[in-house]
Amino acid sequence: MRSQFFLLVLSLLVVTLFTSHSFAMQKGDVALSRDIALTRDIKIISSAGARALADACTAWADKNKLILAMAVLDWGGNLIESHAMEGAAANAIDTALLKARSALRWRRPTSETNKLVRSGENLAPTFMNDFPQPGALPIVLDGQVIGAMGVSSADGEKCAQAAIDSVFKGQAATVGR
Repeated sequence: MRSQFFLLVLSLLVVTLFTSHSFAMQKGDVALSRDIALTRDIKIISSAGARALADACTAWADKNKLILAMAVLDWGGNLIESHAMEGAAANAIDTALLKARSALRWRRPTSETNKLVRSGENLAPTFMNDFPQPGALPIVLDGQVIGAMGVSSADGEKCAQAAIDSVFKGQAATVGR
């Protein structure tokens, strides 16, 4: 009888501890969800915005007597717009796309990434199949990276910056760190 009473008390103690622990976790889960955002509003570059960037970059290139190609990516790395001017090299769009992907991944101008690689400070872009060649910029609006623009020429960052300034009227930045 004594051992049965002991087992009953022990069982009740275990059930009570388990139930109170489980209840405490549920209360903690509810409190946790109040402290963190479960969703986030993000800005995305529209196809019209990407087209406007390509047009502005083309106008800058015409003014500077350059022939180039460009690629605009959204924040997720999806190609939204690409354009090659008449006479652009066969690999120009591929080059612009690779540069844009690198700028998006590293959230910095590819000229900066290029300097890090060349100095040996950070070689990760080379073994991550990036293309850290100057010519691409991330596009940052209200602190969010909304995309990137890559341009095939050596003056690509100047063209991308001119396009971003023209389209976003100074509201977008090009550094996403």
